[in-house]
Amino acid sequence: MSQNYTGSNPLITTEPYKELPANRYVESVPDSRQLDESENNGGIQPFLNDEIAPTLSVADAIAQMLENLGVSYAFGVAGGAMASLWGALSNSSIEVLNFRHEAGAAFAATEAYFANNRPTVVFTTAGPGITNALTGLFAARGEGAKVILLSACTSAPQRGRWAIQETSTYTLPSGGIFTPGALFNYAITIESAAQLPQIFRKLALAMAQPGGFVAHLSIPTSVQTSLVENIALPLLDITPFEMTASKEAIAKSVELLLSGPFAIWVGFGARDAAEEILELAEKTGAAVMCSPRGKGIFPEDHPQFVGVTGLGGHASVLTYMEQQPPLRTLVLGTRLGEPTSFWSSALVPKGGFVHVDIDPEVPGVAYPHVETFGVRSEIKAFVKELLQQLPDASDSTMSLPRPEHKAIEPATEVDYPVRPEVLMAAIQKIVVEDSDAVVMAECGNSFTWSTHLLQFAEANRYRVSTGVGAMGHAVTGVLGAALASKSKAVGIVGDGAMLMNNEISTAVKYKIPAIWIVLNDARYNMCHQGMKILGLKGADATMPPTNFAMIARGMGAEAIVVVRESDIEAALQQAIASNVPFLIDVVIDADRPAPSGGRNKSLAAQGIKSSAAKNPAKQVSFPMV
Repeated sequence: MSQNYTGSNPLITTEPYKELPANRYVESVPDSRQLDESENNGGIQPFLNDEIAPTLSVADAIAQMLENLGVSYAFGVAGGAMASLWGALSNSSIEVLNFRHEAGAAFAATEAYFANNRPTVVFTTAGPGITNALTGLFAARGEGAKVILLSACTSAPQRGRWAIQETSTYTLPSGGIFTPGALFNYAITIESAAQLPQIFRKLALAMAQPGGFVAHLSIPTSVQTSLVENIALPLLDITPFEMTASKEAIAKSVELLLSGPFAIWVGFGARDAAEEILELAEKTGAAVMCSPRGKGIFPEDHPQFVGVTGLGGHASVLTYMEQQPPLRTLVLGTRLGEPTSFWSSALVPKGGFVHVDIDPEVPGVAYPHVETFGVRSEIKAFVKELLQQLPDASDSTMSLPRPEHKAIEPATEVDYPVRPEVLMAAIQKIVVEDSDAVVMAECGNSFTWSTHLLQFAEANRYRVSTGVGAMGHAVTGVLGAALASKSKAVGIVGDGAMLMNNEISTAVKYKIPAIWIVLNDARYNMCHQGMKILGLKGADATMPPTNFAMIARGMGAEAIVVVRESDIEAALQQAIASNVPFLIDVVIDADRPAPSGGRNKSLAAQGIKSSAAKNPAKQVSFPMV
């Protein structure tokens, strides 16, 4: 069949599910065969049993199923236990990328999904292949991506007998890894080809629904090569659909928002409604703020934008809430968790929240004691309804606070080391304004400097992880973003993350135009600075200085070391112009305090106390062992 694909969901076919007669089976169709469209079941064609012996394996059927779901890329690390599945993926239309670590593959798959809105695949072998991938898949679930994990597991006759990398209930807990739960929306072990129709149906329905979906299909080695007989994959009419609020919910929202001035708080879940939110803000005169992941959804250079909240955010938001407080805040697509709000009461308006999200459990969780009217809806559909019902606001000459941007002091004669704020100004000019590259920031000080100082005027240009915030997410995710967006992607990362989990070698192998800008300060600097601010002493967050440019060149990438502020712009221009993976190793001033005060205050509020606050008179005795 011809494959149609709209947005993030497949249009599979319009025919109902049909069981094949007992004397028929399914087989892959060579390109040379000319078949009538009505006879072709998504590329899996039935033939009479007495004409050709069955040749389609479970692994081949799964690869075809994934093609029909719209999967373009599979990221992973191969192994003997999943050799058949690896081969089937490699011989399909799906582009298979072999990574150096499964966590990096999962981070890349997550960012590839956000770059092109198509579901992605992560593949691993048994045992450590699965456990290595779990952090990246945990991030995929937290970020709201659509990712399918294909893993190998030990075949039934060998379980409990200490097979190589045995993967069974003897060696791994089944709950949460091989069953649905907090990590996977859907998980199953495929013990028979007969399970494939229902698995395909489940996945197809999930891909058509709004929001993220992380699935795990574990396939025993022997099952991968078993032949598919007497079954057909279901022919489903699965088209994307919007989740809209009820008329009553819309009416109540309008009533609440019309009762006084309101602000708009934009989160990552609103990324597909940028045009509608801009129109709503200008129609109503509402002030707009955003979460760190929501940067750019509402133009940051717009006069109604008052700033970013949470980690790396702006004091201008608090100024607005103090000086021109709204009665209510319309929250669009953010969980209001610690990275977005620090649960600060200063961000709570007198009348509470109108909170819109596709997840009905989100509204009211972050601020359980605040009056919240929750609405379950996709943001775009909800805002469209508001635009029809809310009247235009009267013209107002009241100006709103704007995000603070301190003037950068002139460089010293030494011009060394590079101040982070000078680096960010250069990135703003060369990368953000003069290119269309996706920009990602790693967790830590890279996150706070980038979120605080960079400005974006369009959605889907800036990516940070706040759901999990794992080190190595941007370092490796930048490959998926560059690959799926078919353009440059830039990772602003710390030296600690770069040492933890980089995929430079993978980028070189597949000629992926990823760019790494490494903030090289020989520290886990958010930890170092945070401990100092909190008054905690004795912990060591330093690391030996590393020449990342030398490492990158050793792997085949282009690289340059920048030690002087006057050389930054030229290095960035060289990286943007390059057609190969490129690393810029920036020796930065480690002692410049990052804009992360809100994080430290939040930690203090949660019970972190200074070492000096301990009572030296009270000592704990431990047994002499």
